Amino acid sequence: MKVINQLKMEFQSLPANVAFARVAVAAFASQLDFTLNDLEELKVAVSEAVANAIVHGYGSSPSAMVRLSATLTEQGIEIRVEDSGRGIADVRKAMEPAFSTDPERMGLGFVFMQSFMDRVQVDSSPGKGTRVTMFKQVNGGAPAASQGTH
Repeated sequence: MKVINQLKMEFQSLPANVAFARVAVAAFASQLDFTLNDLEELKVAVSEAVANAIVHGYGSSPSAMVRLSATLTEQGIEIRVEDSGRGIADVRKAMEPAFSTDPERMGLGFVFMQSFMDRVQVDSSPGKGTRVTMFKQVNGGAPAASQGTH
């Protein structure tokens, strides 16, 4: 799998950074031939993963850091969102529709990630944090044609 480009960033676990992360990943992913609908789906999946890290991983503690990386390949984009927070005791249970440890939440984050991405993997250890790895295949499988420099 040939790597075309990579992105790595780290930001504070502030709710305002959910929007920043989603837009940054969509802009980065636009280097491939994703449709507008694909980019919207990527944005939702990233929003859910980052929001989970902030709300569930860190309990909305603004001093903690969320790590996000994205890798573009000829096949698509792989996105990783990681925290060093609380972790998830039962990943399978957490991925069930409508399950949430927060009664204020609907518990659909993982459902959205799974419906909009081709693959979702969640690795977590209580007290050590969570890593969500998502992959979305690009239709054309090649970089967008308008990549010239001006």
